[in-house]
Amino acid sequence: MAVQKIAVIGGGTMGSGIALTAATHGIQSVIVDIHEEQLTRAQAYHAKQIARSIQKERMTETDGKVATENLSYVSSMEDANDADWVVEAATENVDVKKSIFKSMESAFGPNTVLATNTSSISITDLASAIPGASHRVIGMHFFNPVPIMKLVEVIQGKKTSEETTNATLALSESMGKIPVPAHDFAGFVSNRVLMPMINEAFHAWTDGVAEPKDIDSIMKLGCAFPMGPLRLADYIGLDVCRDIMMVMYNGLEENPKYLPNQKLVALVEAGHLGDKSGQGVYEYEKG
Repeated sequence: MAVQKIAVIGGGTMGSGIALTAATHGIQSVIVDIHEEQLTRAQAYHAKQIARSIQKERMTETDGKVATENLSYVSSMEDANDADWVVEAATENVDVKKSIFKSMESAFGPNTVLATNTSSISITDLASAIPGASHRVIGMHFFNPVPIMKLVEVIQGKKTSEETTNATLALSESMGKIPVPAHDFAGFVSNRVLMPMINEAFHAWTDGVAEPKDIDSIMKLGCAFPMGPLRLADYIGLDVCRDIMMVMYNGLEENPKYLPNQKLVALVEAGHLGDKSGQGVYEYEKG
């Protein structure tokens, strides 16, 4: 059965992108966030993106109106409990996510799929927070910016049912995405490969091999990357990179190659998180 309405828990960058993508593909989407200012930002982001798509003729005014009508914003899960699908898109912290999953199990119906947009945390571990519903838990890892990036990593936990998996593959395709399966290891495929590269770029900078702009230029021009690893780290968020690396370090036998570089850690501790804070490896103009 086709999904009619999804609830997205968390109105940040990823949650807003997931909701917008679903809404533009004809699915009602409600963002749930306890912070009113986050809901306001999400709504403004949606309005801006829809207006831009209309201006660039990627969307008709009628389609833009329908997408806007498909979007709603609430501050409690109970106000979204008529959704037949829910995606958690909170911060990359296992304790936070487990707490959210417990609330999701209570708030939503017994047949609702409980998905997570985690980029690194074990699906089996998250599902252990709700043992009675673990067959409905699945990883649905979207990529930023969600409306543009085609990939969704789909990750089964040990108890995820085939019905849940098949429904996730179908929903991903109905949202215009290409779902690709990955096994339930810390970091899955994308971050298992990407994060050590970003970390190594920080090591190269720390060791004086080259300056950040030169490291990025070499990787762009020599390896055909659209964005250098240090610039990409700023785009992702240095705090997000650090958190993913720590999940992988703790989940993969404390292999030191996953331990975040101290320069990366120092930038995060100083509040220099990348694009979203206006400064990271590079400085950015706000607004």
